Amino acid sequence: MPVTGQRVVRRALGRRLTRLRMASGMSRRDVVEARLGISEPTLHRIETGKVPVTGANVRALCWLYGADQSITDALADLALGTSQQEWWDASPVIPEWFKLYVGLEASASRMFGYEAEVIPGELQTPDYARAVFGAQQPVDTEVAERHINLRMQRQKTLFLRNPPIRLVTVLGEETLTRPVGGEQVMKGQIEHLRRLSREETVDIRVLPFSVGAHAAMAGAFRILEFDDPDDPDVVYLESHVGALYLEEQAEIDEYRRIFDLISKDSVPVGEFR
Repeated sequence: MPVTGQRVVRRALGRRLTRLRMASGMSRRDVVEARLGISEPTLHRIETGKVPVTGANVRALCWLYGADQSITDALADLALGTSQQEWWDASPVIPEWFKLYVGLEASASRMFGYEAEVIPGELQTPDYARAVFGAQQPVDTEVAERHINLRMQRQKTLFLRNPPIRLVTVLGEETLTRPVGGEQVMKGQIEHLRRLSREETVDIRVLPFSVGAHAAMAGAFRILEFDDPDDPDVVYLESHVGALYLEEQAEIDEYRRIFDLISKDSVPVGEFR
């Protein structure tokens, strides 16, 4: 099952349990009234993937919903992973709101992204990342360096996967022309992008200024796709202090439409200038 990290496992298990409950015709209130020892707020947190789940609670819920033994055993086994930590789960440096994204990224089959001003973290060189963090004027430079090291670890996790992720990124021209870190840092960063783009599963493209107005002017986004039909695709939108995870099909379809439009207007990074 292509899930990685406790938060991603919780998300997958919660969806499966929600689907079983709805198929049984039960509301959350009905579950509470069955006196399994699970309150309505706890059930909500289980179904939305917010908390670890015990195998005993999974088996009790499956019994109540009338699930067969094979499904019960599979979900009880999945519950073990809701408490299992990956490296990013234990890191005090990574914000809580970003840890779900790292888990999703590590298990996605395909990722499509647009960035207008900054090279995305998974494509940055250490020197470029250091310049980005330096521009934020961190109070603790040691913490900033830990962020950079974690970013490099995240890249290693992403690009050494087997099977590899399919990665398609469209960069606004400004990401290649703004001298982040100076001329030499940018030269190394662009060479790194061109080197990565020669990988069979990586496609890095540039949206030139000459295009003018384009479909993605509202800002950066990422679409993460999963092969497991029980693990729905996600659109990820990030701010300085948090993130949105969009899962409604209409929302995902709209972002796919926008990505298709800017892809047609973009050129491979190896052909840019």
